[in-house]
Amino acid sequence: MTREDKAKLIEELVERFSANNNFYITDASGMSVAKTNALRKLCFDKGIEYRVVKNTLIQKALERMNTDYAPFDDEVLRGFSGVMFSGEDANAPAKLIKEYRKKSGGKSPVLKGASIDTDLFIGEENLDMLSKLKSKAELIGEVITILQSPAKNVISGLKASGGKLAGILQTLSERDN
Repeated sequence: MTREDKAKLIEELVERFSANNNFYITDASGMSVAKTNALRKLCFDKGIEYRVVKNTLIQKALERMNTDYAPFDDEVLRGFSGVMFSGEDANAPAKLIKEYRKKSGGKSPVLKGASIDTDLFIGEENLDMLSKLKSKAELIGEVITILQSPAKNVISGLKASGGKLAGILQTLSERDN
């Protein structure tokens, strides 16, 4: 790969990292060609971009970002690395990794690190937690439900109380007569 090709790839990576607040760095070494192709197909089907890139190129692209990705240097950017870009859905790559492992019966790909809205998660032990993250749409839905709940309770209470109140008033008026 020439210097110009490397510079183009670094620029492209900077654009991808800038456009995606959520990305995962994985290690899929030791996987056969068939398994790697199956992983790529699953990524494509789920709308996740998966690219295998040299660590030094990833590092140079991350250095040009406004966020400090230095913790990735020592542990994450070693060995074989593939980057998964997920766009808005922060937990999609984690779910995909777990789904792929279940289907293939293997332990690859391994999560090396992830950046979710510039928060860094390093190591395989974060995979379960990352797969349980809620999407932005799910969180907005929950907030709307929580905000609607008190109003619904008040309205239903007034409706129920209104019926009781009318019954009590009718009983009292009949008693007075």
